[in-house]
Amino acid sequence: MNEEWRQRIVEAKAGFASRLASVEWKKYHLRRIDRRIESYCKNVASAPDRHCVWELAAVERFLVMYRRYGIDIEAVQRFFRFYEALYFPGPTGPTRYKLTPVQAFQFCSIYGFWQNGRRVVREAVLYVPRKFSKTTSSAAFAVWDLMFGEANAESYTGANSADQAQKCFDVIRTCVQHIDPGARRFTVNEQIIKSHWGGRTAKAQCLTANARTKDGLNVSTAIMDEFSQARDANLLNVLTTSMGVRPDPLTVIITTASDVFDGPFHDMLEGYKKVLLGDFEDNSLFVHLFEPDPGDDEGSEETWCKVHPHMGITVSLDFYRREWAAAQRKGAEAMLAFRTKLLNLYATSERRQWIGRRLAEQCVRSGLFVPNENMVAQIGVDFSKCNDFTAVTAAYYDQETGRFHLDTRYFFPEGALPGHPNEDLYRKWAEQGHLTLMHGSSIDYQVIIAYIESVGSLVPVIKIGYDANLATDFANTMRAIGWGDSLFAVPQAHGYFSAPVFSLEKGMIEGVITINDNPINLYCFDNSVLDENSVGDYKPIKKSENQKIDGVITMLMALRQYLYWER
Repeated sequence: MNEEWRQRIVEAKAGFASRLASVEWKKYHLRRIDRRIESYCKNVASAPDRHCVWELAAVERFLVMYRRYGIDIEAVQRFFRFYEALYFPGPTGPTRYKLTPVQAFQFCSIYGFWQNGRRVVREAVLYVPRKFSKTTSSAAFAVWDLMFGEANAESYTGANSADQAQKCFDVIRTCVQHIDPGARRFTVNEQIIKSHWGGRTAKAQCLTANARTKDGLNVSTAIMDEFSQARDANLLNVLTTSMGVRPDPLTVIITTASDVFDGPFHDMLEGYKKVLLGDFEDNSLFVHLFEPDPGDDEGSEETWCKVHPHMGITVSLDFYRREWAAAQRKGAEAMLAFRTKLLNLYATSERRQWIGRRLAEQCVRSGLFVPNENMVAQIGVDFSKCNDFTAVTAAYYDQETGRFHLDTRYFFPEGALPGHPNEDLYRKWAEQGHLTLMHGSSIDYQVIIAYIESVGSLVPVIKIGYDANLATDFANTMRAIGWGDSLFAVPQAHGYFSAPVFSLEKGMIEGVITINDNPINLYCFDNSVLDENSVGDYKPIKKSENQKIDGVITMLMALRQYLYWER
């Protein structure tokens, strides 16, 4: 979280709190719908310090929707009665549950707003910590559709793993089996439930197969569980794009945070937050997000209560105390689990990394960077093979202030995208302007050279470091056009990288090094771990085969040249 965004969140919360404090609740008659809805809204409004900014935003947005559409009281109460009649799996066997105030607010927000006979909300996002019972309660969406939706309703549950998808579906099966213990109205098996009651052909199904095999669906309700773990949106896209003929489709995304920053949900979450802040208007969306506010103490019981809306109901404060103590005792992996699953924060393990995402984000320099007359540049180039991206870092050094700015650009051959393991991710980056696509199926050296020459037109370029193993043609071309004296073939041994490894980390911690605002930089830092050789030298390596760290390597190549620069 950069400082600009942090400040915006702080100011936004103050605005939400001020406006909610002046609400005349009698005007809304929420008690007529259900006392729990009024209780929840008034509780959030009266104690903003105990609730995160996104919870305040959701309540204000609920009131705005109320003024615009009104509330279909019968529709809401009908769903409440239905929910509280269901039998869910419980610690002592199948159990009925009363809706909590926060659940009443969520379900009212989804089922309460109607316009011209159609439900307004078509997508619901519940982003809450573990042990909220989100998987259990979300099963009600599918059971409702199975029983009271269109006669040919199709409800699907999916997740990043088969086991997770099955968990939600098992809750649906339990509910249906208690509704119809004699199996006269429904046929129930491990992965599908079919209705044969009153001419209905509705069904609910668990999806565990490859998304590409699911074309031809006619989805009315889609439930995606733990979507933050997903590496792509293929299954979600298959489900949502098949809803076109449904008059009241519903997509439900229920998830806790994770360490998968390059998955689709991380970017979607940023978009949801912008809707809550009013940057975009989308009344078809209901979002309920829970996470600490900027500056909250992660070890504070007040923070834990703010983050978990079912504290004292489905989870205890003692549980959080034990898990916090265990995370501190066990180290980085346990702390990662606490932060992602119980604080509901996107995070990565600092032990697995050398420069963590939080430090890298603090060093991002937003806005347009314009070199000044006191600057020089060293350049590092890491050429890929034909089927992946090439990184180029221009390391600008201000000789007057002693500060560095590392500007890294990324290039990829467009013809190599189809079928690439990271195709969806690379296409997204290209659409956002973070990755430059080149014509053809291999790296076009002329594009790289043109960029280097553009840097040279702004400031003196001292050296251009490159890996000689993959850049013979590049080096020959550069020599032919007059850059020969600037070229430097960079050894790829640990000993060459060890010094800049510590220089980069030290400079970022001390605030004398900034990096350009490109998510691929953060992706490369996420993927980097330090490897130590037999003599104690260090070099970053990638965690797994399909991940990339090229931007980090070029930053180090460029910095290394400053360490041996003879002025």
